[in-house]
Amino acid sequence: MPNSLTSFKRRGAVLAGMLAAGVVLVQCTSALPPPAATSSPAVIPSPSSASPSASAPSASAPPAPTGGTVQPVTTAELGATWRPGCPVEPARLRRVNVEHIGFDGQTHRGELIVHEDLVPAVIAIFEQLYRLGYPVEKIRTVDHYSDADDELSMEDNNTSAFNCRTIPGTNEWSPHAYGRAIDLNPLLNPCLYASGYFEPQNAAAYLDRGRSDPGLLHNGDPAVHAFTDRGWRWGGDWAAPFDYQHFERP
Repeated sequence: MPNSLTSFKRRGAVLAGMLAAGVVLVQCTSALPPPAATSSPAVIPSPSSASPSASAPSASAPPAPTGGTVQPVTTAELGATWRPGCPVEPARLRRVNVEHIGFDGQTHRGELIVHEDLVPAVIAIFEQLYRLGYPVEKIRTVDHYSDADDELSMEDNNTSAFNCRTIPGTNEWSPHAYGRAIDLNPLLNPCLYASGYFEPQNAAAYLDRGRSDPGLLHNGDPAVHAFTDRGWRWGGDWAAPFDYQHFERP
């Protein structure tokens, strides 16, 4: 979670309001133990095939992406997303550049910070999303937002991964703090708690999961299978809260 006083006051105000209403928030995910060390290549070529159980793209789908590229990251490059005491060192993280289809129908390139042992899977997943024509509005690292504020990133419908933060309302690390979770189109796919509280705070229109807007995720969607067929868990499958944006890999 960001250390700045501004971010602290912002989240404190939100939590105080919920507690006053008799609401106790439970994070959509549980903390994970530090993963075992593995190595990853500097560049990962585009995989030759998609997951067999995911739906094939239509004839009008865009051509195959050029493949993801991978770079190490430094403490300075991580900015406010990392601080001493975080459960994973920068040396274990990688910057993955992937292509995606934007809401304008054009090809864009974005960056995700993930744990090194997830690099091949992340590249394969985003290649499959590209082939499916699944639109992603933007993919930026959370340090682009003031104090690496997750709420600001979600409100901007930004798809992101690593952010050294705790589970809201707890002292436990979020899977994002390990670089082992991705939030996909979070404005369109909010996190909804049993109390009725939701994140991000500008996502009220998208609590109606009967909508069919491009980028919304539903149970059984090929975009969901791009993750779950590779062993990732989807927060939309949970009984409560529903975290439609969230995918994590134990």
